[in-house]
Amino acid sequence: MTDKNDQNTRGGCCGSFTNYITSAKCLLYFGHALSTWGDRMWHFAVSLFLVELYGNSLLLTAVYGLVVAGSVLILGAIIGDWVDKNPRLKVAQTSLIVQNVSVITCGFILMMVFLHKTDLLSLYNGWVLTSCYILIITIANIANLASTATGITIQRDWIVVVAGDDRSKLADMNATIRRIDQLTNILAPMAVGQIMTFGSPVIGCGFISGWNLVSMCVEYFLLWKVYQKTPALALKASPKADETELKQLNLHKDIESNVQEGSHLMGEKDPKKYEFENDKEPGCASQIAEPFRTFREGWISYYNQPIFLAGMGLSFLYMTVLGFDCITTGYAYTQGLSGSVLSLLMAASAITGIMGTVAFTRLREKCGLVRTGVISGITQMACLTLCVVSVFMPGSPLDLSVSPFEDIRNRLIPSKEFSPVVSTKRNETFSTTGMYNSLNESYPTQIYTEMSPKPVSLISVSLLFAGVIAARIGLWAFDLTVTQLLQENVIESERGIINGVQNSMNYLLDLVHFIMVILAPNPEAFGLLVLISVAFVVTGHMMYFRFAQKTLGNQLFLCCPDRKTVSNEAESNVSVV
Repeated sequence: MTDKNDQNTRGGCCGSFTNYITSAKCLLYFGHALSTWGDRMWHFAVSLFLVELYGNSLLLTAVYGLVVAGSVLILGAIIGDWVDKNPRLKVAQTSLIVQNVSVITCGFILMMVFLHKTDLLSLYNGWVLTSCYILIITIANIANLASTATGITIQRDWIVVVAGDDRSKLADMNATIRRIDQLTNILAPMAVGQIMTFGSPVIGCGFISGWNLVSMCVEYFLLWKVYQKTPALALKASPKADETELKQLNLHKDIESNVQEGSHLMGEKDPKKYEFENDKEPGCASQIAEPFRTFREGWISYYNQPIFLAGMGLSFLYMTVLGFDCITTGYAYTQGLSGSVLSLLMAASAITGIMGTVAFTRLREKCGLVRTGVISGITQMACLTLCVVSVFMPGSPLDLSVSPFEDIRNRLIPSKEFSPVVSTKRNETFSTTGMYNSLNESYPTQIYTEMSPKPVSLISVSLLFAGVIAARIGLWAFDLTVTQLLQENVIESERGIINGVQNSMNYLLDLVHFIMVILAPNPEAFGLLVLISVAFVVTGHMMYFRFAQKTLGNQLFLCCPDRKTVSNEAESNVSVV
């Protein structure tokens, strides 16, 4: 009897595990992991490829970043509207195919350019090579737009339907998706970086293209299985479209009845002829103006949402240099940190990001969704005080007397003999050339050509990165809070367009932060950028605090034993604010 019971128990456990692995939720996780892995590899590699192609210059990378940000800013609402107006499976499959085919095509073109760059440079005075650069950036931008559509579809719509009416399940799924993002942010760049370091850019292009080809087939199958296991995905609410069709149907019926009555009086034989004459197709001007109307209506609808302030608060967090992007990495190099140290800091940042996802689920259960955003915002601002303090600590290169355009002037008007740029603050001399020393190196290995004998204090840069890493806990908890607020309180028929506008706002503030760095690119002005970034983060959280105050009123800081009841009531009130 004992053996049979043990066998039944093991069989039950295996059955439960098998059911979980094949569940829609798990399949969605696996598909997102594959998609994110390929996406992170591509975004990491394409910048390096463009640097290598253009003679170790950042010009093509900067152009690509501006094109991507501008495209999402302009087309975000239109992409979201397309997501709303089409069936879920069609949208997911189309965006998936367009994204992966674009990456595969772009990778193939990059391989050909790397192999035949010298020949292309000699054709038509280099215009053929320039055309290849334009084609690569254009196709890469299309891939990013398709990736935006995929993100809106899966992370803002499908996940809500799979979770159903269970808000706790939705919160857990959102947190799991973010953990997958954090892990792929570390592992994917490491993988493609090793391939390019020990191989070549050509091998890197081939690997990414092959990965996306295989990944596209697997993701396509997984999307189809999730769609099959979740019948609710086949039902897509579209009250606006239904209302429009109903009005048109009633209008046609009225016209038909009027025409029939008139035809009996006038003796006409074909009463339907009048109907077809009045049922005209939209004019060319109307079709051209349709995207502009969609853009305007999307932003108006976004502004009228009850969670408008919460969404704006999240967007303001994108206007910051306090993240692990190319700007912060470049500043770290100017302060003497090595690539190995930066990789450890990035890993620590991912760990604190995962801690933020765990904190989100715990806080939401105890304090409610709206209060979780307030607590996470306070946590992030408290951690960023370390960044503010670092600006005024020993080792900080802050010197507002140094012109931010000095380096630009030296590049535009070079002297006859090369003279390195001299930092008046720290008495250090570093070369403006040789940022990338070989085709197989992805990071600058030497910036300073001559260091002063006096050691530089690392107190400032240590406090800066301590604040940035610790703030990730509050940042990701806040991001998950606003994400779930958007999922819960935007009606199903407008999820696409509202999230499209939200992405546009995020890219707009991200674009502003790049422009800010362009205006003050020297290390001596980085401390000022830190202070401006913290000011924007505080402003964003003040917007969210105002939203929370309007939503909960006097109950915002209310501590009561039955917190779940209060949080549920508060969350239900968001939609009626």
